[in-house]
Amino acid sequence: MAVRIRLKRMGAHKKPFYRVVVSDSRSPRDGRFIEELGYYNPLTNPVQLRIDEEKALKWLQRGAQPSDTARSLLSRAGIMKKFHELRQGKKAE
Repeated sequence: MAVRIRLKRMGAHKKPFYRVVVSDSRSPRDGRFIEELGYYNPLTNPVQLRIDEEKALKWLQRGAQPSDTARSLLSRAGIMKKFHELRQGKKAE
């Protein structure tokens, strides 16, 4: 099963609100998901972004592939940097 970290669109018409979720790559955008990692609200100033770091790192280590947008949000939250450092540390041992 190919697992992706991606955004699930919520909110009203022209007022998007997104949840960052882990889902099977074959499921639809707003369909079933495995676990919710956090949320992203682009309409507030400043942008609201909250992602559970432990859950995100767990799924990245298990091989979940983030979508392009999810990757940029994870980078903004500093999670991709920590994941990269974890991988470098494991290779050095």
